[in-house]
Amino acid sequence: MSTLSVYQDWPVKPLNERSEVLYCPPGAGPDYGTDTEDGPTRYGYQKAGCEAAAVAAFGVERTTILRPGVVLGPREYVGRLPWWLRRVAAGGAVLAPGSPGRTIQPVDVRDLAAFTLRTISEQSSGAFNVCAPIGSATFGELLAHCADSTHTDASFTWVPDDFLLGQGVRQWSELPLWRTFDGVWSTDTTASQAAGLRTRPLEQTVRDTWRWLVDSGDIGNHDRAAEIGISREKEAQVLAAWRRSGERSG
Repeated sequence: MSTLSVYQDWPVKPLNERSEVLYCPPGAGPDYGTDTEDGPTRYGYQKAGCEAAAVAAFGVERTTILRPGVVLGPREYVGRLPWWLRRVAAGGAVLAPGSPGRTIQPVDVRDLAAFTLRTISEQSSGAFNVCAPIGSATFGELLAHCADSTHTDASFTWVPDDFLLGQGVRQWSELPLWRTFDGVWSTDTTASQAAGLRTRPLEQTVRDTWRWLVDSGDIGNHDRAAEIGISREKEAQVLAAWRRSGERSG
């Protein structure tokens, strides 16, 4: 089980399984690699090393490499979709990033699990990018599904990327799933679909995740969850600044 982060050009450029993978020796330790803001990360390097180790141990024909992108669904401990659901459920003016028409392609964890089992049972080999198809959903649809699932009175104010960056809003963390690079949501999944990957509608993932949160959901104190979400104070400040910019331009 690997990740799209193994690719040299993620998240900057569109990807397919032939895209260049980061180099990491099979025996590398936990300090191998470096973190960069707009490119490769230590996590990506070390996952590439895991791939190399599996191939070295079992050979290409006996190795299946699955490279998921963003994984959402019930029991998500990172907290990206849970944060959006809880924020939308709280109502009021919600800061929405970029454009509602921006396409996204997260995969439901249950679809990833089903595809994993399928590749095992069919003894598949090779590398597969595991995401929803390009263009299957948009950010606007994601937030609309959050509103429908939580039965909220929230209203969305869509603020352009450049303005958010100018306000110091951190991509990927303060506004989860928002990132401006061209390659973030441009991963070819043709090979996975041909091998049997089936992805459910994003609406179902959102609805089921909210039901899990209401019934028993708890992402606890996981260190990654602590990094997720903009504060209500900063959100209000950014929205106020955006409104003032509109008044000045008007």
